[in-house]
Order: sequence, then structure tokens, then C-alpha cells
Amino acid sequence: MLPDILTNKVTTKSGKKVTYLAGWFTFILSMALAIGTWNPTGHDFVHYVTSNFDNILSGFTPFFILIMLALWLLALKSMLQSLGFLGMSITLIIIIAFVWGLQQYNIINVTDLNQLGWVATIAIGFIIWFGLNASIFWKKLTGVYTTDARAEDIDG
Repeated sequence: MLPDILTNKVTTKSGKKVTYLAGWFTFILSMALAIGTWNPTGHDFVHYVTSNFDNILSGFTPFFILIMLALWLLALKSMLQSLGFLGMSITLIIIIAFVWGLQQYNIINVTDLNQLGWVATIAIGFIIWFGLNASIFWKKLTGVYTTDARAEDIDG
């Protein structure tokens, strides 16, 4: 029913079967959040709220504002918890270097504001996605999940 790339299973060291569906799901949600918040086409949350600013408290507008705020708070908390500010900054620098390479090979033109808007929107989506999945990537690289220190562990 689903393509193989979504349902391929990997066996962990403990014998558990894991699929890549969660990674794809978070990728789609991250891009939806970034593109749904703002994009150059004008069909997004920011344009909707600013065009209806006179009637901001009518209909479902307050509901959508609260949902979007909750999604962004959840994404930011997850990104800061897994990457930290330094990790988010390094991820952003890597994306900027990639965009620089695309610009150098004339694949994109960042002086065109429409293209620059799409680059920024998709870059934010990638940062969200990477932040949500950083602990999974770290486990694959090191074999250890990152954990927070507890008071019992510190006191000995």
C-alpha cells in the first residue's frame, strides 16, 4: 500500500523492527509548518492574519492563531532541547553554505526575492525537521541517545 521507501524496516541491536515512516512524517509536518506559516505565494497563515487584521477576533481566526502558536512553541522547544542554540546555528550555517553553492552554480538566484523567499522557507522547514530528529541521528552515529542529567545521577 505504501511505497517501500516509507516501509523499509531496519533491525536494531536489540532485535526491534523500526521503519522510516516517522522520519518522513516529521519531514512532511516540518515543511507544512514552515510553508503554512509563510511563503512567497501569499497563501499562508501570515498573509491570512494580516489581511483579516480588522476582524482578527472573528470566526476561527483566534483558534488558528492559537494552534499555529502552539505548533511553533512545540517545534522550538524540541529544536532547542535536541540541538541547542549552537546546534541550530551550525545547522543554519550549513544550509547557507549549501545555498551559496547552489548560487555559485547558477541553480538559484538569491537576488530574486521570490526564490530567496522559497529558500528561506524551505531552510526553516529543514531546521525544524533536523531539530525534531537530531536525537535519532545522534543515536545512529554514536549508538547512544542524548539524555538529560538527573539529580540522582549527579549526586552519586
